[in-house]
Amino acid sequence: MRDLRNDIRHALQMFIKNPGFTIAAIAALALGIGANTAIFSVVNTVLLKPLAYPDADRMVEFGTRSAVIANFLSNIPEFHAYQRQTSVFKEVAAYDNAGPGFNLTGEHPEQVHGIHVTEGYFRLYGAPVALGRTFTQQEDQPHGGKVVVMSYGLWQRKFGGDPGIVGKSISIGNEPYTVVGVIGQNFLSDPQADLWMPFQFQAASTDMNNFFQIAGLLQPGVTLDQANAQLKLAAAQFHRDYPQGDPHQEFSITPLRDSIVGDVRQSLFIMLGAVSLVLLIACANVANLLLVRATGRKREFAIRAALGASRARIIRQLLTESVLLSVTGGIVGLALGFAGVRALLALSPTGLPRVGADGSSLSIDWRVLAFTLVVSLATGILFGLVPAFSAARTDLNTTLKESSSRSGTGFRHGKIRSLLIISEVSLALVLLIGSALLIRTFIALRAVSPGFDSHNVLTLEMSMTGERLHTAAGVSQLSKQGRDRLNALPGAELSATSVWLPNQVDDGLPFQILGRSVDKSKAGARFTSISPGFLQVFKIPLLRGRDFNENDIGGKPGVVLITEGLAKAYWPNEDPVGQHILIGGDIGPTFAGETTRTIVGIVEDIHNNGLGKPPDPMMIVPTAQVPDGYQAAYSDTSALVWVVRTHSDPHSLIPTVTEQLRIASHGFPVAHVRTMDEVMGRSTPREGFNMLLLCIFGGVALALAAIGIYGVMAYTVAQRTQEMGIRMALGADRTAILKLVVWHGMRLAVIGVALGIAAAFGLTRLIASFLFGVNSWDPAAFLTAPLILTAVALLAVWLPAARASKVDPAEALRTE
Repeated sequence: MRDLRNDIRHALQMFIKNPGFTIAAIAALALGIGANTAIFSVVNTVLLKPLAYPDADRMVEFGTRSAVIANFLSNIPEFHAYQRQTSVFKEVAAYDNAGPGFNLTGEHPEQVHGIHVTEGYFRLYGAPVALGRTFTQQEDQPHGGKVVVMSYGLWQRKFGGDPGIVGKSISIGNEPYTVVGVIGQNFLSDPQADLWMPFQFQAASTDMNNFFQIAGLLQPGVTLDQANAQLKLAAAQFHRDYPQGDPHQEFSITPLRDSIVGDVRQSLFIMLGAVSLVLLIACANVANLLLVRATGRKREFAIRAALGASRARIIRQLLTESVLLSVTGGIVGLALGFAGVRALLALSPTGLPRVGADGSSLSIDWRVLAFTLVVSLATGILFGLVPAFSAARTDLNTTLKESSSRSGTGFRHGKIRSLLIISEVSLALVLLIGSALLIRTFIALRAVSPGFDSHNVLTLEMSMTGERLHTAAGVSQLSKQGRDRLNALPGAELSATSVWLPNQVDDGLPFQILGRSVDKSKAGARFTSISPGFLQVFKIPLLRGRDFNENDIGGKPGVVLITEGLAKAYWPNEDPVGQHILIGGDIGPTFAGETTRTIVGIVEDIHNNGLGKPPDPMMIVPTAQVPDGYQAAYSDTSALVWVVRTHSDPHSLIPTVTEQLRIASHGFPVAHVRTMDEVMGRSTPREGFNMLLLCIFGGVALALAAIGIYGVMAYTVAQRTQEMGIRMALGADRTAILKLVVWHGMRLAVIGVALGIAAAFGLTRLIASFLFGVNSWDPAAFLTAPLILTAVALLAVWLPAARASKVDPAEALRTE
């Protein structure tokens, strides 16, 4: 223990004596360890932290695999079928995805996050009750009353923590609802909510429309495979009970955590791998620094050995120094990494689950601390071993006879430093090529035409809670009144409404073509409704036929627009305009009364599911002709989206537009007020974040590689000063000396570039799934990145080479 204290004291003295070396080493390590800590903190929050629910490891999400429309939503008959599987599920609960929220109306109207749930939801998620209670089974039945459960945060913020809130009435959508309970402060629902309302499903409903999600809790001892096997039998019985549904549909469950995490697991692990390369480059850099420093201390180690110090004692001293450096770098890196990732998430929203808005859910817990500690210790040992063993193998007699300026110029020491430089360059090139590929992907995505014009368009969302908006006529009337007010505003060119923005249409329905037998498993498309003027607001090209007008209302013949992709899929050799289709005819009560619709026009394809994916075929109907059953099912979970094309900057009209909509809707607030350009800017959040991260990693790697090359060449020049003087005394000119040094440094860089290109061809295949419009072997990336790295290496080599060419032969020969 005493020896360890002495080693630490000696190490600290050496660091203080050499502040330049100490700062350079700690800075390199802080960058490498900080970057790893940043990415691991995201991995920890998204993948490793347990869900904050009791028995979270037994919680599952229900899904269906359907050949009609691929989604993970369920319907009422499916929910009841799952509830009957009591042998494998202890609890089954339904909830919607929060949609636009609920309208708190009254003196200070506000739109708040709200979801509909079945009464078992609170038991399933283990929600603590601060006041009152949750819903009863009777309240979750049709006509069970207008009741709500409130979150602790909303209770405090909006109602001042009123202890008598339970039993009081609050206004939602200008209708009275009774508060029956307040949920505890620490409960975090998924999706997050301020208010909960009961679904109040019909027990005998045959409605096959999918509009909510289902989660469940496995019985103790029941495995995932056993539950899925039971669901396979349940699906067969379900198809016998409901033959009108898709006969190929399958029931399945996945762990709730996997459902929440989705497809980000691979992306996070690839980023963790990329940032590990940055750490290896930092280690190589610091190892080179320590090699140089150890070479300069060879006489010190020789004297210590002559005085009785063993090789193990010298190795322990050097390892103590390297571990102290790495732990210090880890402490600095922990702060840099955690602050850095929060800043990055704020600048570049990612759509990552569980991280919260701008990374608010990220925290430093024992996992992050343990990871940083382990990485720091492992790093210290990794970059400290080579210099330590190199110093310990020093020949005592030779070193004591050798002058300090000549020490360490042997082949073995130069070879180790050269290998470290080659490693740095090759690893840096892999990161640079990866970042170049993601930059090309991001540019390609931004070059994709979405099928509409987003410039000078203001978007706003209004919750449709309230019984007057449970019919198409009620929504159409509100739309007409609001549009009349907005169209009269100075600065507004045209306004319209819809239930989806054009790039976010997520609903899908089956359809039948009259007079033609179409395989039901193939006839399906996305579905949305719009008011007249919507196509003009977004300048969506009408390729054939006509647009909707104010005469396309309920009671008039049904009409529909289809996209070009749908036309080509089902009418490849004929004109669809004038053909008739029946939308959602066999779904059940949701589309009760739906009649055939005439295709009146074809519009250009719209990228509704991300710019990197082909546009889905789409059916578009007038707002006034939406079936009332469908409108009632979706009114409380959907938003009425208002869009306004302006003559100038849309932001200038926000106060006037929101005021006019509040008047038109009799007090309803609006939320998510954004320009369409802002919406589109967030349409590729994951791609943008991946690109930004890998560009940062590539930039750090490039800088570290350049510093490493410069450091080695500067040291080499300093060690070979006498040699340079002799060469010049024998007739070598300054140009020859310059070429000699440049060639020595660039040879290492070129070898590193060659190895890096070979490695990149294999490793870039790992990010192939993240690429769009570019191959993993893209020639531009594989040419540009090596050229940039070679140019930086040339600069790093040129500076010490230029210094070597200016050596005075007389002075150089006197250095000995």
